[in-house]
Amino acid sequence: MSDSNIAISVVIPFLNEEESIPELLTWIERVMDENKFTYEILLIDDGSNDHSWKIVEQNRQRNSRIKGIKFRRNYGKSAALNVGFHAVLGDVVITMDADMQDSPDEIPALYRMIVEEGYDIVSGWKKKRFDPITKTIPTKFFNAVTRSISGIPLHDFNCGLKAYRQEVVKSIEVYNEMHRYIPVIAKWAGFKKIAEKEVQHRARKYGSTKFGGISRFINGFLDLLTIFFVSKFGKRPMHFFGVWGTLMFIFGFMGALYIGLEKIYLIYNGDTVPRNITDQPLFFLCLVALIVGSQLFLAGFIGEMISRNATERNVYGITKRLGVDE
Repeated sequence: MSDSNIAISVVIPFLNEEESIPELLTWIERVMDENKFTYEILLIDDGSNDHSWKIVEQNRQRNSRIKGIKFRRNYGKSAALNVGFHAVLGDVVITMDADMQDSPDEIPALYRMIVEEGYDIVSGWKKKRFDPITKTIPTKFFNAVTRSISGIPLHDFNCGLKAYRQEVVKSIEVYNEMHRYIPVIAKWAGFKKIAEKEVQHRARKYGSTKFGGISRFINGFLDLLTIFFVSKFGKRPMHFFGVWGTLMFIFGFMGALYIGLEKIYLIYNGDTVPRNITDQPLFFLCLVALIVGSQLFLAGFIGEMISRNATERNVYGITKRLGVDE
């Protein structure tokens, strides 16, 4: 645990949620006060164009434990969480959505599972959902694929209600659409004590979903493949590209050598009209293998150079901060 006097940090990314924010903050504060938790609430405004930020400022004036970060434009939920993770001070970090579909009443139990039972991450499982079938079926598919690839037995990777030890969120980086795969990122970063807790899923009270759209399923699948590749080869791309490049180059070279030696053998043994090398399909296959193998090897080498000299990936345009250090 950290040296901070804050037991719980609640991180809430939002986009145009002016209706729900006041009610959600009141609910969280009530839960914290009833359980005598020391806490902070960090709201990340992902480029809202309604009165959401003004509401955050007003609530900050009455309660200094409410803090905020405002983006200049919309960067997405992953960016909001990543910035929030870098700013939190609490021993336990709780994430939830701002649409009030996540219940703050779950916070005490999630906190105890981290502190008393020693888990690194506790992920919520919305067993009974109030989402349309067009959302639930793709979600079940991606959860099944993610379980298979990661080996983490969670039913709901994308549940916004999660609890983390502070060390976890300070050790990982979340970008693109990878917020739904945070347990996978954390596991491959060495945090393997991951649990699941069934939580209440409430019907949306105000407006419609702000994060998402049909493209999120395509992007989510591509990001899962990215996580798998980066976690295995992100720091050593030559181990992937170099191996396959070398194998293909050897195949092409040995095939070309065989074709050349075969023609020399035929000429030496009196075959006056041996078939031209370029008339053989194997020649072109070997040529392609040599070219592709060389390109893969160079890709691995360039990837190694980039990984050794890469600067920070996530740089966001933040316009305002409330109670949050630079």
